[in-house]
Amino acid sequence: MFAAACLDRWLFDGSMVVYGVLFLLVSMLTALWVRRADLVTAPVAVPIAFAVGLLPIADSDGGFGGRVMGLITALALSAGWLYGGTLIAGVIASVRKVREMLRKAAERRATRAARSAPAPPGPRRRSP
Repeated sequence: MFAAACLDRWLFDGSMVVYGVLFLLVSMLTALWVRRADLVTAPVAVPIAFAVGLLPIADSDGGFGGRVMGLITALALSAGWLYGGTLIAGVIASVRKVREMLRKAAERRATRAARSAPAPPGPRRRSP
């Protein structure tokens, strides 16, 4: 998001609409590409990336205090983009997690059914 914000600042003079649309796309891709073991982290990492990406495009008067106030103002004014991207990542990650849980449950049922099935009758041995 930081690189996207730098590109947005360079090409579009820091347009929040461009940054917001890019954030929605990155949120979707993050939730789709994250490993199955890390599905819980996607909705947490996305807002952090949004805040870090705002650093180059947030207005500031200079100095540390001005930069912090510009960042807080930008976060407040672009909360809709932030919530939207977090919601997208959360929904996609949740759907993926539910599908994973259903797949594991089906595997467990299949394993249990295979174990409890009676052994097929084999050829009988003749006594000598």
